[in-house]
Amino acid sequence: MNQRQELISWEDVHRLIDNLLQQFDHKYNVLLIITRGGILPGGFLAEAMDITNIYTASIDFFEPHEASGQSKSPYLAWPKFLQFPENDALKGERVLIVDDVWGSGRTITAVRKRVAAAGGLPSTCVLHFNPYRNLFNNLNPDYFGAITDARVIYPWEVEHGFRRPLLPNKL
Repeated sequence: MNQRQELISWEDVHRLIDNLLQQFDHKYNVLLIITRGGILPGGFLAEAMDITNIYTASIDFFEPHEASGQSKSPYLAWPKFLQFPENDALKGERVLIVDDVWGSGRTITAVRKRVAAAGGLPSTCVLHFNPYRNLFNNLNPDYFGAITDARVIYPWEVEHGFRRPLLPNKL
């Protein structure tokens, strides 16, 4: 099945950021940006919200090793945090976790749980929420700019010669 794709412009991104800014119901002390997709939206939000405590979370899902050589579902993979702030930086802080899209929700949910385990007060924020791919029935982003069923292609993914092939989303 081919997933519908949507190419959005910088103007679209700025409209989504403006939409997000109107939704926040309290001030955040810390911004935690998920690499790589959250870097640009996180930067826009940090500037607009005057947040100076900015951290990054880099996470990957490695498939479990299987001796039989059979491939397991990537949904069974455990998260590995490649980069994450120290617990003291998050403890007792309102933390806004930012990514570009909530597809399956695995990445941002893993980050949310780790922030909560560190004693932080996490909220999640994405430009696009795809409820049709969401693996967490009762969990959605706290803030999102738009709902989509498409694979969104952001302007930073097509400019400067870094254009990725328009293929179906990876899990």
